Amino acid sequence: MTAPIPRDIPDLPAVPGPPTLLPSPVPATAVITPVRRPLVAVFRLLTALLATTGVALELATGGPATRTVSHFTLQSSVLLALVMLASARRAWSARRPLPGALTGAALLYVVAAGLVHHLLLVNASSPFATEAATAGTGWQATASHLLNTAVPTAAALDWLLLTAPGRLHLRQAAAWLLYPLAYLAFSLAHGELLLPGTQDRYLYPFLDVDQHGYKGVLGNALLLGLSLYALGVLLVALDHIRPNPLRRRW
Repeated sequence: MTAPIPRDIPDLPAVPGPPTLLPSPVPATAVITPVRRPLVAVFRLLTALLATTGVALELATGGPATRTVSHFTLQSSVLLALVMLASARRAWSARRPLPGALTGAALLYVVAAGLVHHLLLVNASSPFATEAATAGTGWQATASHLLNTAVPTAAALDWLLLTAPGRLHLRQAAAWLLYPLAYLAFSLAHGELLLPGTQDRYLYPFLDVDQHGYKGVLGNALLLGLSLYALGVLLVALDHIRPNPLRRRW
């Protein structure tokens, strides 16, 4: 005979679930020992010095300083030099790297300036090739090579070999266009403020309203803007598929 089943079964206590992990107020740097990267700091310092040298030579040989500093190439090189100096300091002192939005923008601008120089301004088959861009000699040619070839190459090598991947995002590609858009407005306003026939009234031949008209200039600007956005998207895509070069300690 089995015992009768009681009619009133007491409620069983609830089975406790897994404990909820609360966010820790302790930063990751308190758990993971920061690593100094002196070789990275030295390379970035040399890149900043390279950009600064190119800017100084361009200012010394490129004519009036107000016109020289108005060029996109010079401004992007100054930005890269500042970013590299800050990045070198952080790598030397084992601090967190600069935001990817800032370093990506500096890289994009110097690479775009170098591509425009080589593909549009000094390429004999380009409709925008100018004698001023190809006739430089001596220190002026040295400054051009530094700013349009050496600096973009060094910045690209730093990104590929010395920077952790996955720090760039697609939404940043559109934000990076704000500065080129502001530069377009500045360039057109600069040309309008000068008298017709003034030398170097427009800073770049594809932005020359006297030659192409506003319709042609805006068409050129649209093509360049789309190309710049495509280049930014390409950088973001490559940043997410390239291997991590920081598995080794520098």
